[in-house]
Amino acid sequence: MEGHVDGDVVHVGHDARQRFHDSRGYGYPLEGNAVALAPVEAAHLLAREDLAAVDGMGFRAFLRASDDPTLPVRYLVYADLRERGFYCAPSHPDWTEFARESDDFVVYPRGSGPGDGELAYRVRVTGERTEVPASALGDCVLAVVDEESEITYLDTTRPEVAGDVTAGLPDGADADLLADRVTVWGAAGEALYETGFYGTPLSGRDTGRDAVVLSLVEGASLAAEGALDVDPADAVARGRDVEGDRFDRRLAAYRDLRAGGVAPKTGFKFGADFRTYADFRSPDDVGHSERLVRVLPAGHAFAPRDLALDVRLANGVKKTMTYAIVDDTESTVDDASVDWLAIQRLTP
Repeated sequence: MEGHVDGDVVHVGHDARQRFHDSRGYGYPLEGNAVALAPVEAAHLLAREDLAAVDGMGFRAFLRASDDPTLPVRYLVYADLRERGFYCAPSHPDWTEFARESDDFVVYPRGSGPGDGELAYRVRVTGERTEVPASALGDCVLAVVDEESEITYLDTTRPEVAGDVTAGLPDGADADLLADRVTVWGAAGEALYETGFYGTPLSGRDTGRDAVVLSLVEGASLAAEGALDVDPADAVARGRDVEGDRFDRRLAAYRDLRAGGVAPKTGFKFGADFRTYADFRSPDDVGHSERLVRVLPAGHAFAPRDLALDVRLANGVKKTMTYAIVDDTESTVDDASVDWLAIQRLTP
């Protein structure tokens, strides 16, 4: 059985519908028993020798003749998913009800196929050297093909980052803006630490807690809520002096986490901006932090190598790698919007 190229698809006649589409989920049915195959599907059938040729070309010649530079990496992912027992289809609006422009493939659950109304994964394919916009991720699986043609699958989601951490805030607690941090004196500082996991005791918990030292981002957030007698504008200005525009993004992410009932602490030892606690009860019952958070500007594009490094590190310390994508193009931190993106390794 042979096919022929017609525009951006490959047409196959004879009993192709029964042999390829109805029994194994390849292609899109045409009139009669013909099917239209996407190039990646035709390449897979050529490689398996289920299809003898396309316009006289075998597998190797077909790949060489393609003017689509992404076909080789997409073929590797398509073939891998097929070998894992999945039916998958190009994300084309005429071919599947689950089509979405940003995806390369839709993958059906094992035992299901086109027409069954079920979806296992949406897959986007990239090579390790091709940057991926953060805006293109979330609700899809990113399949990264490295230079040795190994495939890493990363599950990307848009989570609700929420918890139940609450703390009664003081009113204008006695505090000083000292260098690149804020010190809160007296019982108010102790209460902030004990009930909301703010800051670190100045003298250590075993030798006295007459003061609590806050990071600048903690101090600026609390000052904006009137909890400290520190001018919020001064705290933000100090933060910008220390970190530049990055401080505004970190502050926006920090405030969004606190508003959602999550206690953020520094993620420095993990190379991140924050680690988070969703169910903090007391400093004596901290538990395990759930996420590592890295704060990024809107419009950020990921290098797949950096993603792999972040996700591997987070997985190694039993946390979920999460990114706060902050649009701070408005004039104030209060107007900044935060979108959350979580990424984890996946074995389909």
